[in-house]
Amino acid sequence: MAKRERVVRMSVEQPLWRALTGYRLLTMVYAVLLFVFARDNFERPWVAIGFLGFLVVWTLATLPKVANARSCTRRFLVVDLTVALTGILLTPLADAHAQQFDGPTLPTIWTAGSVLAYAIKGGWRWAGFASSIVAVANIVERGRPSADTFHNVLLVWVASIAIGYVVEVARASEATLARALEIEATTRERERLARDIHDSVLQVLAMVQRRGTALGGEAAELGRMAGEQEVALRTLVSSGLVPTTYASEDASRGAVVRAVDADDEEAGDRACDLRVLLAPHAGSRVCFSEPGAPVLLTPAAAKELAAAVSAALDNVRRHAGEGAQAWILVEDEPDVVIVTVRDDGPGIPAGRLAQAEGEGRLGVAQSIRGRLRDLGGTAELVSVPGQGTEVELKVPRGKAAG
Repeated sequence: MAKRERVVRMSVEQPLWRALTGYRLLTMVYAVLLFVFARDNFERPWVAIGFLGFLVVWTLATLPKVANARSCTRRFLVVDLTVALTGILLTPLADAHAQQFDGPTLPTIWTAGSVLAYAIKGGWRWAGFASSIVAVANIVERGRPSADTFHNVLLVWVASIAIGYVVEVARASEATLARALEIEATTRERERLARDIHDSVLQVLAMVQRRGTALGGEAAELGRMAGEQEVALRTLVSSGLVPTTYASEDASRGAVVRAVDADDEEAGDRACDLRVLLAPHAGSRVCFSEPGAPVLLTPAAAKELAAAVSAALDNVRRHAGEGAQAWILVEDEPDVVIVTVRDDGPGIPAGRLAQAEGEGRLGVAQSIRGRLRDLGGTAELVSVPGQGTEVELKVPRGKAAG
């Protein structure tokens, strides 16, 4: 079961839902009182009574629907707007003078609540759609355009679009806050793991390395392996042992950021941290340098890029020797992810790659360049005899980002 990491109560969107609930109640009462005080002006008061009675029942019954974004479904929005439009179009049937003297419609300003629900739920585009439909209904009800009708329609249109825009900005801020909480939670967990592991496992591995080196023989080989595992474990601790995925939910209390397991089915299509895939390569002869923040790629892109790095390291071991030192550098730029693999081996003689490809050995051509080409990226190899080899792998952010 997913672990709840932290709850953040936003200060913009949720108060709007509470305000909308109050608005619908107040405007419902206003519409009823307006009819009560002007009932003698209605030619068919039973039409108004029937609609306003339904409006009262509908408003009270649907209060939970406008409590938050999750319960305010699209189906409810459509039905709610239909109720408002029905009241507008029934107005001439109940009061014929309303057309001649630009009197209020049966739902009056309650209609604006339906439009505002669209704005809070879907943003300014939804608000513009709903307010445009209400504008058409008002013009049809009046039978002709008028200054008062235009004024009322324009007011609802501007107000709803403005509120919809504010909601979109609030949601963007919520996503930014969720990202900041993710980084904070990852950093805290990394520090905690680093303390615990340093006090136990890493100290034991360091001791085995020292004693094995001092004893010599087979113990020296055991000490060397312990040293490699110590370096790899330190790298994993600095990157985070588990590639945690953080999901942002829309709850009635506000934004909820929760940690989910990496193998959760819901996280299958989420971004993958490239650092976690490359960290196991670190060892006594491979130095791994990474950014402090996660390097997020799609799972497919991250796996292909990690496989290309593995192929480059295999070439180092095969051609530069087991004693060669290698370095992996990860750079996370705004528009591109760059991974550089460098070694201090003897380098590649001029023309050797073309000769190997002609002989059917396609390690560089297929395992490295082919993978990057499939990702829309590039693989550049620079080698100077006697000065080692450097492979630079680039993947455009637009094609690799999650």
